[in-house]
Amino acid sequence: MLDVSQKPRSLRIAIACARLNLSPATIARILDNAVPKGNPLEVAKVAAVQAAKNTSNIIPYCHPLPVDFVGVDYDFGDSWIDTRVTIKAMYRTGVEMEALTAAGIAALTLYDMMKMLDDSMSIGSIVLEKKRGGKAEFKTPYAKPLRAAVLVMSDSIAAGEKSDTSGRLICDRLQSEGVDVEDYRIIPDEKMEIVDIVRSYADEQGIDLVVTTGGTGFSPRDCTPEAMAEIIERPAPGISEAARAYGQERTPFSMLSRAQAGLRGSTLIVNLPGSKKGVADSLDALFPGVLHAFKMIRGGGHET
Repeated sequence: MLDVSQKPRSLRIAIACARLNLSPATIARILDNAVPKGNPLEVAKVAAVQAAKNTSNIIPYCHPLPVDFVGVDYDFGDSWIDTRVTIKAMYRTGVEMEALTAAGIAALTLYDMMKMLDDSMSIGSIVLEKKRGGKAEFKTPYAKPLRAAVLVMSDSIAAGEKSDTSGRLICDRLQSEGVDVEDYRIIPDEKMEIVDIVRSYADEQGIDLVVTTGGTGFSPRDCTPEAMAEIIERPAPGISEAARAYGQERTPFSMLSRAQAGLRGSTLIVNLPGSKKGVADSLDALFPGVLHAFKMIRGGGHET
C-alpha cells in the first residue's frame, strides 16, 4: 500500500452509482414486494454497508479506514434501477473505492435476488459521480504567484559548522506549491538581526509570506519567539497550533516548540522548528491550506 501516514486527516466524501438493467415486469414485482427471496432493496442496502466497511478485505491496496457514514438510495427507470451510495469518512485517503465497491455489491445483490425472475438482467455501469476531500480541494489559485522569503536561524549553520537542510526543504516545498522564493538567508540566533530582517521583508519588500526555521525551542540561544513579539502585529495562533498538533501525533516532543505565526501588515510570518523532520511535518500540516490566508488578507471570502 502507499504510505499515507504523512497526510492529515480530513473529511472525505465519495458518491458512486451502479445501474442494473432489468425488465419492467421485474421492477413491478419489486415495487409490489412480490420477490420470492424477500425485499431486494433492503437486502442490497445492508450488503452495500457491509461492502463499504470491508473494501480493504476485497481490494488488496485499499487502506482499512473508519467509515463514518454509508447512505444508499435508489432511482427507478422503466427498465433500470440505479443504486447510489454515499460514503463519508474522516481519514487520510479517499473513499472512492469504498463507494464503488458498495454500489457494485448492491447491484450484484439485486441481481442475485431476482435472477430466477429475469434472464435479461445485466449490470450496465458502475461509475464514480463525485468525490471530495484531501489537500487538492483546498488549493487556492492565485493569478500571480505569491512571493516568499525563507530565513534560517542557526548559530552552527551560520558559522559553517553544519549544512542547512531545513531551509532548503522549505524552499522546495514552497516552489512545489507555486510560490516564488525571492530570498533565502542563513543568520545566527541573534534577536535583533531576526527582527531587522523580518521587518524589512514586510515593511520594505512587501513579501507575502516569510517562513523561518530554527530558534523555537528551549535552548538559551533560541530567541525566535522573542523576536516575533516585536514583529507580529496580529497573531495567528491557529497556524502554529495546527503544526504542533500534527507533529504531536508523530513525536512526543512537538509540544516543546514555541513557534509562532501572525501578520505584520499584509505579510504572513510562520515559524517552523529547526529539525528537518519537524519542518517536514509542519509543511505537511500547513500546506496548501495556509496559502488560503492571502485571500483573506486581500479581503476575499472562503470560497476556493
